[in-house]
Amino acid sequence: MLSEKFKEALSAVLPITLIVIILNFTITPLEPHQFIKFLIGAVFIVIGLTVFLFGVDIGITPIGSLIGKSLAKSNSFWIVAIASLIFGFIISVAEPDLHILAGQVEAVSSGVITKFSLVVIVSVGVGVMIAAGLLRILFNIPLYKFLTVTYFLILGFGIFTSPEFLAIAFDASGATTGALTVPFMLALSLGVSSMKKTDSEDDSFGLVGIASAGAIISVMIMSIIRRAGNITGSLDTESSTSTSVLAPFLREVPKVAFEILIALLPVIATFFIFQFVSFKLSRKGVRKICIGLLYTLLGLTIFLSGVNAGFMDVGAIIGYSVASLGKPWLVVLVGFVLGLVVILAEPAVHVLTNQIEDVTSGYIKRKVVLFSLSIGVGIAVALSIVRIIVPGFKLWHCLLPGYIAAVIMMQFVPKLFVGIAFDSGGVASGPMTATFILAFSHGAAEFIPHADVMVDGFGVIALVALTPLIALQVLGFIFKSKSRKEV
Repeated sequence: MLSEKFKEALSAVLPITLIVIILNFTITPLEPHQFIKFLIGAVFIVIGLTVFLFGVDIGITPIGSLIGKSLAKSNSFWIVAIASLIFGFIISVAEPDLHILAGQVEAVSSGVITKFSLVVIVSVGVGVMIAAGLLRILFNIPLYKFLTVTYFLILGFGIFTSPEFLAIAFDASGATTGALTVPFMLALSLGVSSMKKTDSEDDSFGLVGIASAGAIISVMIMSIIRRAGNITGSLDTESSTSTSVLAPFLREVPKVAFEILIALLPVIATFFIFQFVSFKLSRKGVRKICIGLLYTLLGLTIFLSGVNAGFMDVGAIIGYSVASLGKPWLVVLVGFVLGLVVILAEPAVHVLTNQIEDVTSGYIKRKVVLFSLSIGVGIAVALSIVRIIVPGFKLWHCLLPGYIAAVIMMQFVPKLFVGIAFDSGGVASGPMTATFILAFSHGAAEFIPHADVMVDGFGVIALVALTPLIALQVLGFIFKSKSRKEV
């Protein structure tokens, strides 16, 4: 099982690593210490991701499943609402992708937007919307109607949200749905669905997409309440000028370990409270979950240390270096290739494509879905670079028509595809998008004279998360059309 997780982690990290090696020996040579630090970071990320995914499987996912079943036994929607809000908040606080994004925001904004405040605000929004999403299942509210109202609300809030917070809000929507939160959400959804007397396969999807919307709304409200003015930002290049290779990793490990321990403590406490009140697992079962939580802590520490000390600096340097060559088309091309590679390497995307092929009984082949997502995400990353290069091209110029199209499409597409599409938006924006590609866009924005890292550097995760909403609903129409022809 550990070997399978290693293969998943290696397949996610290796393509990006190979691209950096090629760029290093061709158009953007790195300093020797930077290149070595990147390779060490890549090793850290592979090992950390392997241990983390293994820990999630034997620790986090069983806790989510047990809690979901306990909620189902309660048969009380008030218990479901309150408990899911609390659990949604707790699990979101521990999500590594959110910590990466929040750390980037704090660094670029020079501490004006702190990592702690962003993690807490986003987690509150996720918790509230998870509770709302589970109650939607209990009260048989159609997903497409729920999402239509939600996204019209988002568009309304967006009018009063500053450009800086708009990009962060939509980036947060992709960053909150990672390897830790998604299994937990699916387990909760399955448990609550079992409370209904009539099962619907449509209820199997959608909760991840709803939770993503909660992240957007919470950051927008944060912007409106703070009445945030213009927050400008730039990259801190001090860490990049240091020639030390191992020192950054030695500094990061204890700091990251403490942060992750604090983030996981509520999850650990929740498990032991439920074990005492409801689960009543055997000593062997408790020990297995505790080992899983320990693996999760260890894996996250190694993973985030590799990201912070080795990966993101180099991503920003390459973005800056490619932009400095004075060939805008080349920056867009590199961004497009990175987008293609990232989506093909994301393990969760392969799970999703298999799921779609199964649900449609083979009508929609997984290779077709994978190809569509790959091209779509490549275009999304390229668009984010074009937005940095072209003055006056704003994030909302892409997001507004994109989400309006997604909302209109879900009124007519087969309803099963609505949930799949909105869930896949979170799945597509995985750890490599939150780390290397986000850093790459920051580096490009730092070099372009008219661009601002705070406004233009963020938004790439938002566009990556938007693409599957369109691509998979288009596939839904194709499936619908094929079904009609065969009838």
